[in-house]
Amino acid sequence: MIYTVKLGDSLYSIARQNGTSAATIASINGLPNQDVLVVGQSLVLPSTPSPNRPMIETNLYVEWYTEAPSETVISQVENVASLLTYMMPFAFEVKRDGSLTKMDWGRLPEVAAANNVEEVVIIVNIEEGAFSDTLAHTIFTNEEVKQRVFEETVAEANRRGTNHIHTDFEYIDPNDREAYVTFLKEFRAFAPSFIFSASLAPKTSANQPGKWYEGHDYKALGEVLDFVVIMTYEWGYSGGPPMAVSPIGPVRKVLEYAISEIPSQKVMMGQNLYGYDWTLPYKVGNPFARAISAQAAVQLAIDRNAAIEYDEVAQAPFFNYWRDGKEHEVWFEDARSIQAKFNLLKELNLLGISYWHSGFNFPQNWYLLNDMFRIKKK
Repeated sequence: MIYTVKLGDSLYSIARQNGTSAATIASINGLPNQDVLVVGQSLVLPSTPSPNRPMIETNLYVEWYTEAPSETVISQVENVASLLTYMMPFAFEVKRDGSLTKMDWGRLPEVAAANNVEEVVIIVNIEEGAFSDTLAHTIFTNEEVKQRVFEETVAEANRRGTNHIHTDFEYIDPNDREAYVTFLKEFRAFAPSFIFSASLAPKTSANQPGKWYEGHDYKALGEVLDFVVIMTYEWGYSGGPPMAVSPIGPVRKVLEYAISEIPSQKVMMGQNLYGYDWTLPYKVGNPFARAISAQAAVQLAIDRNAAIEYDEVAQAPFFNYWRDGKEHEVWFEDARSIQAKFNLLKELNLLGISYWHSGFNFPQNWYLLNDMFRIKKK
């Protein structure tokens, strides 16, 4: 059950009304201070999961910006590992000669092994910090480079003790649409015992225009891959105007199209763990909005005494506040918004959910995930 804080509420009064304790509610929701709430804040109340709840698969992309993941990163993953099917350290970049960049996963393999989480090797067409269509073209069409990608990726997977390879090739030239499918078919033939999955841009039609979309053929890719992750987020993005990052209407539209081309049990919903804090008024060329976790967003609303509102159409919370003479607008995720996504996942009978990415604290998500689903372990 989810409770929305009203004027005059205290954690103790909410607990009394619902037959629980303030300490229990604080623990579930990760509240640092039981004495301070803000109007509009959502709170998950304790419940007992049904043993008959559906089983899904889950994935967490793990990202870090140091040579190896810090103990903070490790701890964040460790805290949720019992609720993960897959863990995808992001990522091995493919070079122009087909070799891969090096990655130090630190203690992540230990965490995965202790929690029966399947590690996955991800390869990406990122060069100098951005996805490159010309790099992807070389990977797909140069036979010598392609063979080296196959060999090095499989060797890396073998070193890591996994047989699962995930490709995240984005901004592919539309002329290479078929070449990407052929690349994956040949990769499968090279490593027939391996599992292959991929991230796909959020499309609503086969011929949707735009460079992010045109290189991904849902139907053909769905036939060659074991499953796909649809990146159903970034409608609200750091360089754009303030809005929900993953509004439920557009998310639904994308996923309904996806399952018209790909069996639903091959489709994972992508889900952001973050929101954004925009400075107003929004203008093209403004500094990028700051990414913010669900926990940090609620704390910011408390600190600024900013009532949280909820957009029923987008199914997303937001609030406004002032700092240094400038107004800000924050859109983020909360218990209500994530429950709406879980309900959609169940309705469409999807394989599961994939989170982008580690580093954003959102305890309500993990409690509700366990409350609504059993998690498949490999």
